[in-house]
Formats: sequence, structure tokens, C-alpha cells
Amino acid sequence: TEMMPARGRIEEVRSGYRLIFGTLYPAYYSYKAVKSKDIKEYVKWMMYWIIFALFTTAETFTDIFLCWFPFYYELKIAFVAWLLSPYTKGSSLLYRKFVHPTLSSKEKEIDDCLVQAKDRSYDALVHFGKRGLNVAATAAVMAASKGQGALSERLRSFSMQDLTTIRGDGAPAPSGPPPPGSGRASGKHGQPKMSRSASESAGSSGTS
Repeated sequence: TEMMPARGRIEEVRSGYRLIFGTLYPAYYSYKAVKSKDIKEYVKWMMYWIIFALFTTAETFTDIFLCWFPFYYELKIAFVAWLLSPYTKGSSLLYRKFVHPTLSSKEKEIDDCLVQAKDRSYDALVHFGKRGLNVAATAAVMAASKGQGALSERLRSFSMQDLTTIRGDGAPAPSGPPPPGSGRASGKHGQPKMSRSASESAGSSGTS
């Protein structure tokens, strides 16, 4: 358990060393070369960044398979120092001896591959863009149809409720015999009329 914090500190020291001397230091001197417009320094640091990019790509795989090798990380730090040293000029040496001849002989094939990859990526982007637009349009139509259906159901429920209210307020009188109360009322009103007509008929018969 005591070895783990010590090992973590060692890894942090290695990462910090590489960050400072492998990235920040060359970046600052690249800035000075661009600012002073010194072609010699500019070419020197451009060669370094090309070698460093290849080294970073290679160590992505070597870290997986060679991390168990003794002094592996110390060797990587020493390699970066060798690339930067003005005495060894490692980056310039590697670039002139290996990288530049290889890239010059394979430049046309690399350019063709990059153009094909660019075209394929553009076509794939357009294809996925069209699919995304179709999916978005379909989702919008479905959402609109669901919303329209819910609105129609809402309006239908409101119309049925209004029709029920109207039928309750202005319902027609039921057909059939009148209620008992109405017959009594009509009989009371109709009885004086019958007595009056009987008395008139009796008076007329007496006079005759």
C-alpha cells in the first residue's frame, strides 16, 4: 500500500517533465521562430513537431504492449530530450533520414487517400444529415397529428356537453295525457261556463 502513492508521484513527475520539455518548451520557441520570421528556426521546429506527432501516435500502441518493459517511461523521456537537444539534433536527423524520404515517395498515395476520405466523410455527413432531417420531420408530423387528435377529442367533448345543456334547457313538452293537476284546473274553470249556459237555456224556455 505504501508503494502505490510513491508510484503515483513518479508517474506525475514523468508526465510533468514530458509536458514541460516535450510540449511547452518547443511551443514557446516555435512562437519565437514565427515572430522573428527566422526561416532556419522555423524549419527546425516544424521538423520537431512532425517527429513528435509521429512519436505520440506510436506511443499510443507501445504503451499497451511495452509498459511492462523496465525503464520504459525513462527511455521515452530520454528520447524526447534527444529530439530537443541542439547537440544531437535528433528531430532533424530523424526527419531528414527517414520521414522526409518516406513521405516524398508516398505523397501521392497519401493525398489520394485523404481526398477519398474527405469525399466519403462529406457523403456520410450529407447522408446522416438527411436521415436526421427525415427523423425530425417524422417526429414533428407525429407530434402534430397527436396534438390535432387530442384537440379534436377535446372539442368533441365540449360540443357534446353543450348539446346536453341545450337539450336540458329547451326540451319540448312531452306528448300524452295532461297531468292530473292540469285537468282539475281546467274542470274548475269549465264548470261556471256549463252552469251559465244551462241557466240561459232555462230562461229562454220559460219565456216561451
